[in-house]
Amino acid sequence: MKTTVMVTSRGVITLPAKLRQALGLKADDILIAETTPEGLLLRPSVTLPVEIYSDERVREFDEGEAELKKVLDRKKKKAAR
Repeated sequence: MKTTVMVTSRGVITLPAKLRQALGLKADDILIAETTPEGLLLRPSVTLPVEIYSDERVREFDEGEAELKKVLDRKKKKAAR
């Protein structure tokens, strides 16, 4: 799809609704603007959710690591025989 857009005096570009729909863009989506030899490339930015770990969740990780260490230690002992 090809379209013409205008840059306002504040540097704002409005993407036509059909273009936004075709690309699955929604309000507040973040785009990466990049210069290329052909001109300007706009592409969606990948944002990953951030998980804030509670003390309980950190303990779960610690317990999992401790269990993994036990398993690895047992395997090392078996391999050393």
